[in-house]
Amino acid sequence: MMNRREWLSLWAAAAPALRGQEPDVLWVCPMDPDVREKAPGFCPRCKMALVPGLPVHREYPLRVTATPRNWRAGERVTLRFEVLHPDTGERVREFVEMHEMLFHLFIVSGDLEFFMHEHPEPQRDGTFVFETVLPKKGFYRLLGDFYPAGGTPQLAVKTMFSAGSALAAFEAPVLAAEAGPARGANLEARFWTVPETPLAGLVTQLHFEVTPGEGLEPYLSAWGHLLAASADLIDLIHTHPFIGEGGPRMQFNAVFPRPGMYRLWPQFQRRGVVNTLRFTVPVKAL
Repeated sequence: MMNRREWLSLWAAAAPALRGQEPDVLWVCPMDPDVREKAPGFCPRCKMALVPGLPVHREYPLRVTATPRNWRAGERVTLRFEVLHPDTGERVREFVEMHEMLFHLFIVSGDLEFFMHEHPEPQRDGTFVFETVLPKKGFYRLLGDFYPAGGTPQLAVKTMFSAGSALAAFEAPVLAAEAGPARGANLEARFWTVPETPLAGLVTQLHFEVTPGEGLEPYLSAWGHLLAASADLIDLIHTHPFIGEGGPRMQFNAVFPRPGMYRLWPQFQRRGVVNTLRFTVPVKAL
């Protein structure tokens, strides 16, 4: 499995031929396509290796297997993740490292009260394995964030149910706005948006001011990570700071696709401790 430096070397080796075909090749970040440079390097925002143009985005199916199959809340369950090639259906075995990991996993409970950001372990057969205990009966949404070699970064959403539960019994929770400030393990964050009332389909600036401001550290090669989820868990957004250089103020950008309530989980690291915070914002129709 390739890390980002090996991936950059691979693209750099192909660069002369590519330049022969196209004299003005732009090197693009596969995760933040608006970041474009005239030479190879790394994205200043997410630290991904730039590539000479982007392949056409294609979805790579994600298969999730739970053991035991009829798992119960409060008991250990093993999750195995398998990525399939869109053409052959064969298991993908090579991945590009993103933010120091080959696979990022987010798990959110149906009531949006439980949140987890973890990293399944890669196996020799190309699968990824994660063991956990999920605390609530009901359904969970899983978001896999991975980058198959030769493809593009993927965000794959899956749903799983504990024993004795079904989606038919689910009702989206009624969420109230939570503007904070929110307190983590060793920091506190103030939060506001621009515009003050986010509008569906338009870019919303998500601003955070962290105190204490000293001792902040990159977490998985970024100054922060953020997952946003709609109340019905249909829409999931994973993003990183648009502006953030280690100071107490950071700005994320997001486009909320539909009006409604969205829950946000920003994560910041300070003095070796990862702080997971929670906010909830209403999004209005345009």
